[in-house]
Amino acid sequence: MANGQWFPPDWPERIRALTDGTLTPVAPKRAATVMLLNDAGSGPVVHMLRRRASMAFAGGAYAYPGGGVDPRDDDRHVRWAGPTRAWWAARLGVDETAAQAIVCAAVRETYEEAGVLLAGPAPDSVVGDTTGDDWEADRAALVARETSFAEFLDRRGLVLRSDLLGAWTRWITPEFEPRRYDTWFFVAALPEGQRTRNASTEADRTVWIRPADAAASYDEGELLMMPPTIATLRQLLPYGTAAEALAAAPARDLTPVLARARLVDGEVELSWPGHDEFTKHIPAGGGPA
Repeated sequence: MANGQWFPPDWPERIRALTDGTLTPVAPKRAATVMLLNDAGSGPVVHMLRRRASMAFAGGAYAYPGGGVDPRDDDRHVRWAGPTRAWWAARLGVDETAAQAIVCAAVRETYEEAGVLLAGPAPDSVVGDTTGDDWEADRAALVARETSFAEFLDRRGLVLRSDLLGAWTRWITPEFEPRRYDTWFFVAALPEGQRTRNASTEADRTVWIRPADAAASYDEGELLMMPPTIATLRQLLPYGTAAEALAAAPARDLTPVLARARLVDGEVELSWPGHDEFTKHIPAGGGPA
């Protein structure tokens, strides 16, 4: 039985165009996504959303809350708690301005798409329930880009809790994709008193699911996922609690994973270094094998 690896029908054509030099890669945009964890009786569960089938990119696939960096997130310093911007810059492999924007994107997108906010009125606190009408109005304004995340935090007197995030891995969309992202994956635990909801217009379903169950459903072809999603789910399997996963994050390798396409014996071989399970062979004039 085929697994649930997402594979767009136009990939073979685009891959061949890349290998023969007729396709010029577009520059990837910086993005962040968050694996939000919560402890259950049998171990941690992770919050996932299913992208609407109508979406141009990865329609029907399961993913985590996330999205692109808002250029305004590097315009000014936000109220900040946890490791310094310099620490995050070293960890993420970027300058301090970009590090702030990436961390802000992780926190902002989690709030926009899941209704969960990793911020508090003080460096050692986190807001409680964020489901009231006033919170929803603020969330909608962020989604519409009517207000910046820094402005939102300032108006509410909140401090971004960067210490509640752990940088986990980094994947870059393949060069043959028309929409490319340089994405940092983070882990975080659901703050006490908060709850998730499907706040994203891009998703038609959200679930809390054990990583092992999600991976098994992918293997059976029941859940559709992109390679970074299933890869990170498998990486979560050894951890018995959300705290254990967060504690492991600082030692994680953030070397970017970028798909490679090359010609091998007349076929196009598509592979992700370090992730052999995703390797595809595309015969001349055919689809993936």
